[in-house]
Amino acid sequence: MGFLNPTVPDVDPQEFLRRPFLDRIRYLSQFWADNGFGTPRVIHLVYLVKLAGFFTFGGFLVISLTTDVGSIWDFTSWWKEIVVYEKLILWTVLLEVIGVAGSWGPLAGHFKPMTGGARYWLKPGIIRLPPWPGKVPLTRGDERTLLDVLLYAALLVSTAVALIVPEGADGMVRPGLLVPVIVLLVVNGLRDKIVFLAARGEQYLPAIVFMATLGVTDLVIALKLLIVVVWVGAGFSKIGEHFINVVPPMVSNAPFNPSKRFKRLHYRDVPNDLLPSKLAWIMAHVGGTFVEIVVPLALLVTTNEKVALAGAVFMVCFHLFIVSTFPLAVPLEWNVVFAFASLFLFVGHSAADGYAITDFSQPWMLPVIAAALLFFPMLGNLRPDLVSFLPSMRQYAGNWAAAVWVFAPGCERRLNELDKPAKNQVDQLVAFGYEPDAAEITMQITTGWRSLHSQGRGLFSLVLRHRADVDTVTVREGEFVCNSIVGWNFGDGHLHDESLIFAVQRRLNFAPGELQIMYVESQPVHKKVQAYRVIDAALGVVERGTWQVHDAVTTQPWLPGGPIPLNVEWTRPGYVAAGAKLKGVS
Repeated sequence: MGFLNPTVPDVDPQEFLRRPFLDRIRYLSQFWADNGFGTPRVIHLVYLVKLAGFFTFGGFLVISLTTDVGSIWDFTSWWKEIVVYEKLILWTVLLEVIGVAGSWGPLAGHFKPMTGGARYWLKPGIIRLPPWPGKVPLTRGDERTLLDVLLYAALLVSTAVALIVPEGADGMVRPGLLVPVIVLLVVNGLRDKIVFLAARGEQYLPAIVFMATLGVTDLVIALKLLIVVVWVGAGFSKIGEHFINVVPPMVSNAPFNPSKRFKRLHYRDVPNDLLPSKLAWIMAHVGGTFVEIVVPLALLVTTNEKVALAGAVFMVCFHLFIVSTFPLAVPLEWNVVFAFASLFLFVGHSAADGYAITDFSQPWMLPVIAAALLFFPMLGNLRPDLVSFLPSMRQYAGNWAAAVWVFAPGCERRLNELDKPAKNQVDQLVAFGYEPDAAEITMQITTGWRSLHSQGRGLFSLVLRHRADVDTVTVREGEFVCNSIVGWNFGDGHLHDESLIFAVQRRLNFAPGELQIMYVESQPVHKKVQAYRVIDAALGVVERGTWQVHDAVTTQPWLPGGPIPLNVEWTRPGYVAAGAKLKGVS
């Protein structure tokens, strides 16, 4: 990666775009192994300045100016005050829901402009995605109205007010200021799940509820339970065959790791064998799965201050490592909050100082709180089709719902006809100064990234099965398409499933075959398969089936043996999957 200029594939653009689909996948997966996205390091520097200056320093400056804790330069004397943590949560929610924290900038598919979020949600006419349309009163429809804009603006104002008004006599944020935030988060979420998830409501809403209802000691203990559920939920979701495939491409994309040799150590044999190496297994299941389950549980139950300090420092390093890799959803602020929370909750308010779970004032409430916090993670692991991977606490697990959108030649540009503040990413890159062919290759790099994950091999197998014109269609990563249309995505395939597809179709009226989506749900904890469906924008679901996860994780990203085995369970009457005729593949 260069500092000012991107590292780009060393190919003739026009010749490369004429290559067969699988040849391009092979080249781009090999390119990613050595270079990641190839983003110039100046972009990562922008993120770090935003993180350190705007979010971290700015947040603590706001806290020092709106409380009686003291000057920001006296941080070491007041970092343990409970109001500091409360206001840090509100500051983070405000920036997340505006759209200038997670899923911001080029690494999240926002090239020009770099901000989605509020630019979309303050504009009537944008597509809206209610979680249960029609089942919840006043949520029917898929268009943001003036009411939605007002509700969203009210959420911003109420959060800002709770943030800037000085604390009450008890040294905590005034509960009466938090109630509107809670109500508006829920109401906005029922009207449009995107706004709720963008605010990271699955984690911050419980925290704000605790802040509004509990005293200091009980609040700290409840917050400890919350963060441990998040950690352990993420760790549990890494058990299985998916997560080992996440680590190598994540390390490959780490911008400040200059060692190509270290990147290659995470693969068996670059460029010939891109399956994960033994080192990747250790990184995934010792540095990831084991750490995220054992260390948090130890932090929750220990009364030994040295053990608590060691565990908290370990989790700080864990989150800073994630920051250093700049994952594509760029949840940098979230990781900094959790790094700070590790020290604040378990060192600043250690169990030895009266903040053990046994010190909760009303013990009967603890099982209720734990059950409420565990409900969606448990449901999401058993029925991932019902729950977004965010409330399921399955961050970074590799076991995601995912999709690729497949456009017949020339049809992608029709998405620019939608009422949305930003053009398609490939057009954003051209506006940014890229040549059209270079912009196209840059967008196709995401297919190389997806192919390095388990879902990619299955999704591209479906492309081969259903598209005779596989070498000429435009294949786009669903996350990037979603960002362009609704302004936010966080790796959540549920945000670009039938709800979004049919909303697009109602506006653009694609003909059969012009837009098809290969979609896969994440793997339930008790099954060895993933369920897929093929959706034609004009026809609806045209095929359902499953594939064995083991088949997906054991083949090379470019499918040298052809599509992985697919168990077709249902096909729309009259529909024929007219796929590519591949040599040596039946």
